[in-house]
Amino acid sequence: MGSNAKSGSAAKITLEKFDDLFGGSAAQGSGAEQIINAPLAELYTFKDHPFRVEDDEKMEETTESIRQYWVLVPGIARPRAGGGYEIIAGHRRKRGSELAGKTEMPVIVRNYTDDEATIIMVDSNIQREDILPSEKARAYKMKYEAMKHQGKKSGKNTLDEVGEAAGENAKKVQRYIWISRLSDELLAIPGS
Repeated sequence: MGSNAKSGSAAKITLEKFDDLFGGSAAQGSGAEQIINAPLAELYTFKDHPFRVEDDEKMEETTESIRQYWVLVPGIARPRAGGGYEIIAGHRRKRGSELAGKTEMPVIVRNYTDDEATIIMVDSNIQREDILPSEKARAYKMKYEAMKHQGKKSGKNTLDEVGEAAGENAKKVQRYIWISRLSDELLAIPGS
């Protein structure tokens, strides 16, 4: 009876199709999302991108990896009104591809609103180890403003949500947002 009970409960489990779970051909056909190898010349930096992309030791490692294996994780981009694509996530991968002598890079193309793109851009970069306080301040401010535009009420809960991806509490996020109000000269990245 024990084996019948197992097979009976297992029979009740339904599995989703791979494409439904991971956005395969059905999503590509609808125009909602597609994975392409975009020419690097058609990939543009996200408007007001707060994170620096430096040609440092980590970039050398990224470049060498791209030379050997190509880009392992596609970037995320959205179509631009003027043609080409705006990078939401993958600025370092694009630079590494350039340095590796590649002419294109795989990207997932999705139609995001400005606010959605901003939130994804911040969340995909905020956990990096080498972020300057000025970068984090600008990023948190951008995400907070995007969330307000989406109809989220401002306040402690929104501030908690802003910092959630990086494990920051509302008070700390609020302090970073205050830092973002400093003049551009005070927030300037050293050496830029």
